[in-house]
Amino acid sequence: MRSKLFILFWLAILSLPLVAQDVDIAARNARWREFNKFGFDKINFAKIRLTKAKLAPLKEDENADDFALLRGVVFGKHGRVFKERSIQDYLEKQAWYKPNPGYANRTLTPIERANLDLIRITEAEKHEYIEPGDMRIWKTKLVTEDNMRYYTSAELTILAAEIEAIHGKTFSEEWLQKYFDERYWYKRNPAYDASALTDTERKNIARFIAEKEKERKTAISIGDMDNFQTVLLTEDKLIGLSLLELRILREEFYARRGKKFDAPGIRDYFAWRDWYKPAKNQKAINLNSVEQQNVDLLASYEAKIREKLSTEEITDETLGAMFAEDLRVLRNEVYARHGRIFKDPELQKYFAAQAWYKPNPDFKDDMLNAIEAKNLAKIREAEETATSKFSEAEG
Repeated sequence: MRSKLFILFWLAILSLPLVAQDVDIAARNARWREFNKFGFDKINFAKIRLTKAKLAPLKEDENADDFALLRGVVFGKHGRVFKERSIQDYLEKQAWYKPNPGYANRTLTPIERANLDLIRITEAEKHEYIEPGDMRIWKTKLVTEDNMRYYTSAELTILAAEIEAIHGKTFSEEWLQKYFDERYWYKRNPAYDASALTDTERKNIARFIAEKEKERKTAISIGDMDNFQTVLLTEDKLIGLSLLELRILREEFYARRGKKFDAPGIRDYFAWRDWYKPAKNQKAINLNSVEQQNVDLLASYEAKIREKLSTEEITDETLGAMFAEDLRVLRNEVYARHGRIFKDPELQKYFAAQAWYKPNPDFKDDMLNAIEAKNLAKIREAEETATSKFSEAEG
């Protein structure tokens, strides 16, 4: 019920005229003046440690977030330019602020990082609902429905990924990796292994992913394939699944047998699952007859969707949050179905293995019909989204 109310609330907010969403400038400026009385701009954060007592008077309201402003001051002393307007607008009003487009987090001293940690953790403790950047205080606590508000899909992706980022995971998705590279606390760990995750951390990741998927009504979901290792799937259970889900469900049968994956998206997807244990002998991995039939059914159903690329407009729901490498293949499949010959040897090898592919040396782009052109644009848009920047909760 609470999540439904949040959705209704946000729908109502989004339906309001833009002017109703404007910040109360006078109230915001008054709050900024109150914040400036704390004298944080006069502190040398590289040498002086903040205390809990110093942060105690800080608060959040609809006009200003004192913790965000304080983080802005610490970074602002180095000239960092924020995409988050609430922070950047404040900094640009300060006489001491000198923008430095070349700022990098590596310039922060250990004491500055300790100060930022104190600010961030104190801020997280005051949040009524979990926000991106808060997960360090949830390392040993289970997330419940009461701790969650309505989140965008990107926010839920960030929250789930943040649990592994704390351990230094490197992410295959460009936009996600860039997001964490911009966090002062993040440090890549080349030796990261998902086995380092605790049971609590795994359950919290699962909750965020489930929250992301729960509005969708499908008969089966990713993670359910342990129920179909000796039971046949039927096509009616596949209705409504996206191309991403169909692919992951296929691979899940192999993952449950311990297969190692080379493709980064699929590899990262299974790595954190507590049931996933890569087998030492990869050559010994075999599916039983029921599993193979289920894999074949999933592949056949996915193929039916792909065959419609030239006759039906593809939707966001059909694509799902596909991995970048899969979107690239799908985009080129539009051309491949007309016989285009690819310069990229890996792409050419992939399409040459498809029964429907017939090379056509005379292929020209103008052979595409209007629907195919629209589908190409939709897939390209999805690729751009997959590599976009996520700027909330900077610092």
